Amino acid sequence: VLDFNDPFSTEVKPRILLMGLRRSGKSSIQKVVFHKMSPNETLFLESTNKICREDVSNSSFVNFQIWDFPGQIDFFDPTFDYEMIFRGTGALIFVIDSQDDYMEALARLHLTVTRAYKVNPEINFEIFIHKVDGLSDDHKIETQRDIHQRANDDLADAGLEKIHLSFYLTSIYDHSIFEAFSKVVQKLIPQLPTLENLLNIFISNSGIEKAFLFDVVSKIYIATDSTPVDMQTYELCCDMIDVVIDISCIYGLKDDGTGTPYDKESMAIIKLNNTTVLYLKEVTKFLALVCFVREESFERKGLIDYNFHCFRKAIQEVFEVRMKVVRSRKHQSHMQKNKRPTPNGTPRMPL
Repeated sequence: VLDFNDPFSTEVKPRILLMGLRRSGKSSIQKVVFHKMSPNETLFLESTNKICREDVSNSSFVNFQIWDFPGQIDFFDPTFDYEMIFRGTGALIFVIDSQDDYMEALARLHLTVTRAYKVNPEINFEIFIHKVDGLSDDHKIETQRDIHQRANDDLADAGLEKIHLSFYLTSIYDHSIFEAFSKVVQKLIPQLPTLENLLNIFISNSGIEKAFLFDVVSKIYIATDSTPVDMQTYELCCDMIDVVIDISCIYGLKDDGTGTPYDKESMAIIKLNNTTVLYLKEVTKFLALVCFVREESFERKGLIDYNFHCFRKAIQEVFEVRMKVVRSRKHQSHMQKNKRPTPNGTPRMPL
């Protein structure tokens, strides 16, 4: 657990809270996104009865803690230190079951957001309107509009119009939950503008139509270029990563089962029947670049590979800068602790 009094702790590993009423689907979301559980298997998950904390540290960018809160716990009880919880939080995801009566959920949402904002105005508030797979397209839009209107009206009535809520329609039975989590995680990545700029330079010089930088473990895309994201394109990229990892696990390991199925030699090309090529290249141990390229542009594969080499080198430099910042902040934090006086009033001696 982080040292909550450490002013640099939230920068090193931000915290994402999963909140909502009982049976809204919080634990299922976590299991599907971060544990590769089949959506059908989540039907057998027991209701969460205690706070579950999990470190997600797949790469230097996807690096945070997830706290899954039981719906029945009243964390505003006087015996519960909710200020400590919200102080180190980067994002608060509130899950609302779209197939249930959501009036009680909206009341809990309003209470949670107002309390959290008073403690930490920097929290990103993300609302997952969940289980929309059981709704028609018209019903989805109407439900989102109604929840959006009611939640913002409640904040306006409390004089808190400046609080921004982001809304997402999600389901564990398609890729909408991965895309929503991608948007949440991107807000916690301070290097996002740099990554987007690098991707824009890469695709403009390579004749590429669309590029995603994926975390291959969770299928969260941590950055993409500035062109709009098409859901079908994103789903194809996710499917490609699944194919590459599955085949690598079958044929990429040694006879004794050792080795790494995904490494710096990992690469895949899939030609679609609409004159489009999907091209995947390994960037780091946990990151992959997935590109959409027209067949005529892919004929200049040598140019694309050269530009990719430059892109990967730039990404590694971003990592190195990030690690220097983290080490520097940890050092400053350590020095500050040593400067604090001991209980008898004498200054601490540096180690």
